[in-house]
Amino acid sequence: MKTGLVTDILGYMPFEEMLDTCVELGIEALELGCGNWSKAPHVDLDGLLESTIQREKFLDAIKSRGLEIAALNCSGNQLEPTEEGEAHKAVVKKTFQLAGLLGVETIVMMSGCPSGGPNDITPNWLTHPILPPHFATLEWQWNEVAFPYWEKAVKVAKEYGVQKIAIENLGFNLVYNPETLFKLRNEVGDMVGMNFDPSHLFWMGGDPIAAARTLGSAMYHVHAKDVRIERGVNDAHGLIDVKPMESFSSRSWNYVALGHGHDVSYWKEFFTVVKMMGYEGPVVLEMEDLTMDPLTGVKKSMNVLKEALPRDFEKRNSSDHSLVNQ
Repeated sequence: MKTGLVTDILGYMPFEEMLDTCVELGIEALELGCGNWSKAPHVDLDGLLESTIQREKFLDAIKSRGLEIAALNCSGNQLEPTEEGEAHKAVVKKTFQLAGLLGVETIVMMSGCPSGGPNDITPNWLTHPILPPHFATLEWQWNEVAFPYWEKAVKVAKEYGVQKIAIENLGFNLVYNPETLFKLRNEVGDMVGMNFDPSHLFWMGGDPIAAARTLGSAMYHVHAKDVRIERGVNDAHGLIDVKPMESFSSRSWNYVALGHGHDVSYWKEFFTVVKMMGYEGPVVLEMEDLTMDPLTGVKKSMNVLKEALPRDFEKRNSSDHSLVNQ
């Protein structure tokens, strides 16, 4: 279980400075944003697709530092029936293609969220379909939009050599928990698994440890990300909160640095259960705590991650570009 980082958090750094920082922090694997919701700060998607020389330099910069690519990320809403949705589809396809050229096995993305019907263009995440029209809408979203798209997407991914598509369990998507992941997986096959991000289960009121046991071998990628339920605010208003993330002082929950929502003992149990379920892949830190600067948040999170993962962090010589566990 190698330590990894979603490098968007260090997007203010040039590519090679970001790589050197990861080495200094003891990060071993990278999840690189390729576009859509990511600004792709470290990936020139079109340039890498067009140039063998550029791909070789890109990979050499990573491998020469003892790092590896854990996954490429093209998260967005490719099911949105607009020009933006079409643009997201194009980035997804290009990311599949680049993964094949770079030898990256895993793609991280979202399932997407369709509109509320064939004559609507606004994505509609149904969370309380208690009336018959809402049930009909949900069935339309799955059967007429999601399943057809994903059947084609899986075929394209296989053609480019992708081994796994890890769908993140984020709200405002058709796939947001184990049950909905298995609904899609049962339809399109086991190319699709979950990028299991425990933070989203917290704010939806679930238990990530129980979810990990339910997912089992369907966990294809794992994020290390924490949420703090804000006492007082949540008690009065509940967990459904539509205020922007920047309004962290008044939200009922917030994304926080690892260990700032749940202590290290919780994460020790979580990562041990993940390993018990057979997962041996990278554990990739995603840091979105707006109460501290990005590098500070990554450093604090890495301290917790190193203590919590069920492995030793041994001293390696400088040629291995790794540090002693702090």
